[in-house]
Amino acid sequence: MTVQKVTTEQMRQDALQIRNDVFVKEQHVDPELEWDEFDTDPETVMFVDYDLDQTPLATGRFRTLNGYGKVERICAQKAARGKGSGRKIMEAIEAEAKAQGVSKLKLGAQVTAIPFYEKLGYEVCSDIFMDAGIEHKEMQKHI
Repeated sequence: MTVQKVTTEQMRQDALQIRNDVFVKEQHVDPELEWDEFDTDPETVMFVDYDLDQTPLATGRFRTLNGYGKVERICAQKAARGKGSGRKIMEAIEAEAKAQGVSKLKLGAQVTAIPFYEKLGYEVCSDIFMDAGIEHKEMQKHI
């Protein structure tokens, strides 16, 4: 597995395909809620984890907002879950944040994914809120 920063249109399409498979098809998120202006914003940094055959396994994106880093759209294909792809995406995002001089990260975690983020050092900092019909809590980490 190798995480790559998205630098080509094909890589961007790979990231969007993973999100479509996970969020839209599997979790039934309305496509109008999944796709937004940040998917084409040049300031948004996306990552894709590929296996040795260059099959896209996981993705995530990173933006800076009001002095902190916003971690978004973290997901992995079913076959890649529990095998380290999500962790590798998060490590790449944290390295990007550090390179940009960002020391605080925030994310909206689906409640079922909170244990994953806690293992990476993130802490819950909000009550439950709904996003795209799914329960979430905000989490943060100082890096």
